[in-house]
Amino acid sequence: MPPVSTNDLKTGMTLELDLGLVQVVDFQHVKPGKGHAFVRSTLKNVRTGAVVDRTFRSDEKVERAIIDKREMQFIYGEPDGLVFMDNETYEQMTVAAATLGDYTNFIIEGESVVLLMYGNEVVGCELPASVVLAVAQTDPGVQGDRVSGARKPATLQTGLVVQVPLFVETGDALKIDTRTAEYITRA
Repeated sequence: MPPVSTNDLKTGMTLELDLGLVQVVDFQHVKPGKGHAFVRSTLKNVRTGAVVDRTFRSDEKVERAIIDKREMQFIYGEPDGLVFMDNETYEQMTVAAATLGDYTNFIIEGESVVLLMYGNEVVGCELPASVVLAVAQTDPGVQGDRVSGARKPATLQTGLVVQVPLFVETGDALKIDTRTAEYITRA
């Protein structure tokens, strides 16, 4: 791992520290009137999701972690995780559902996903800003119930439940925001 100066930190950079594998969420260079400059940072543990604030001396060296991005196809889910196939080598690997967290609500069989790898360990994934998912079950809209902005729950094909407008029916394809897990529009 190449060392990097704390003066060169960028948002999204991944570091290997005594805390474990962390990603820089926010950072700020501070130069007080007296004393030495320092870097105040907010770091998120990639494995546990814990967020911690940490202060570094200016120009302190830290280890940068090399994160590899691999495009893999989601094949199927099983009790101990999700099975992905590497699009280049055709090797299959099982990833624990806890590793991907809430992202599992947006992944459907046959779709390609970019997995973030640290060595041979999957530490996360990248999804597009929105995905198209089918409605598996929802109650029909009641005739005459046309209150402005009225919503009802709908269960999507991945099991995610979102609030949708009354006109949405079972079988409709919906565009869902992957950052907020909210309905955007019909697809």
